[in-house]
Amino acid sequence: MKTFMGDDFLLDNKWAERLYHEHARDLPVIDYHCHLPPGDIADDKKFANLTNIWLDGDHYKWRAMRACGIPEKYCTGDAPDDEKFKKWAETVPYTLRNPLYHWTHMELRRPFGITRILNPSTADAIYREANELLATDSFTARNIMRKFKVEVVCTTDDPADSLAPHRQIKDDGFEIRVLPTWRPDKAMAIEDPEAYNRYVGQLEEASGMTISCYDDLMNALQARHDFFHSMGCRLSDHGLDRFYADDFGDAGIRDIFKKVRAHQPVSAEMISKFKSAMLYEFGLMDAEKGWTQQFHVGALRNNSSRMYRQLGPDTGFDSIGDREMGRSMSLFFDKLDQSDRLTKTILYNLNPRDNAMMATMAGNFNDGRIPGKMQYGSGWWFLDQKDGIEQQLNTLSGMGLLSQFVGMLTDSRSFLSYPRHDYFRRILCNLIGTDMENGEIPADMELAGRMTEDICYYNAKRYFGF
Repeated sequence: MKTFMGDDFLLDNKWAERLYHEHARDLPVIDYHCHLPPGDIADDKKFANLTNIWLDGDHYKWRAMRACGIPEKYCTGDAPDDEKFKKWAETVPYTLRNPLYHWTHMELRRPFGITRILNPSTADAIYREANELLATDSFTARNIMRKFKVEVVCTTDDPADSLAPHRQIKDDGFEIRVLPTWRPDKAMAIEDPEAYNRYVGQLEEASGMTISCYDDLMNALQARHDFFHSMGCRLSDHGLDRFYADDFGDAGIRDIFKKVRAHQPVSAEMISKFKSAMLYEFGLMDAEKGWTQQFHVGALRNNSSRMYRQLGPDTGFDSIGDREMGRSMSLFFDKLDQSDRLTKTILYNLNPRDNAMMATMAGNFNDGRIPGKMQYGSGWWFLDQKDGIEQQLNTLSGMGLLSQFVGMLTDSRSFLSYPRHDYFRRILCNLIGTDMENGEIPADMELAGRMTEDICYYNAKRYFGF
């Protein structure tokens, strides 16, 4: 019987063990999509305590705590940090078979070296030991990244962001590359004209341009896109409920923007047309510069309107959506492809129902010029657990080329989430190793080892040009 969290955790046979220990374990990390605050890296933040680095902002943990009947003051509220941690420790035993149980104990082992199981009886000792380490200079934001052998991090940034932290990081000569990612979701979000006009004001300030018409908007966004490129940005990211690919005319889009700027309500049809136009224009911008565009599609957000009013977005009240995806996605990609302006693309789905559709859709638009140009991306959000990762890997293997896959990312706001790369590597090695054990692929360590290394590191390095 294997030991929980032992050296061969998640590895079921000798081939899996060899692939992991000899080919995957020690590779650097390219985290090409995350939500780390770049300001924390710029300031080389020293974290006050384990709650501060581990629980603050983590809606995965908050959801589990709420499901255990723990009051909100211990999640997002004003309870003391040590009490919040104790409530999390009370929750952990109830997370058995949830990925949080694995991640919790992987993150205690690295970087803290804490091997005890977290529960109410061990909470005080673990909290005290971790806090003592966090108080040292070895556990600042930058040094934690160094401990995990991070090579590149791509943060998630709005067009109106100044990117001042990125400039500071670069000026400091920090050896880990911290690059911005263009996330223009707010520039499309006209469904709330009041909020949208406030955002346009922020964009005016960032760009130094007056935005009084749609052409002004696009000129300002183009200027910000150019600026992001000058700061090392090479990826965009879009968080969508679905793809938008309506027919539209330029005159109609200008009228819709004028209506929004006049603080007038807009119809669902207008919203869809405007987002279709914006998404297409963003695709053209990315193609012109040779960026990679990412699409995270399928979340049904802010389901509890009461808690949204109380806490705002990204606090743990989102779920998998069930919108139809295929047709609009095909139309969107085809429109860009018709003029040969479809750039490198990564697709992430939140509903596992869409796995096969996404994998085959990506295959429709490869053109033989860039290996793996169209990527079916890693398991995301509710699907970045063992079963979801295995499903994504198996679907990609059966309907595309696993060998060209650019691998895992954290998609996290926490500096302690890098073990998710290790989690993925173990699952990948076990999948390939099991095929070797069963005689389904050759027992050729050179062949399988090379593919494993490519998926864990080298494919991403080549694909993004890092």
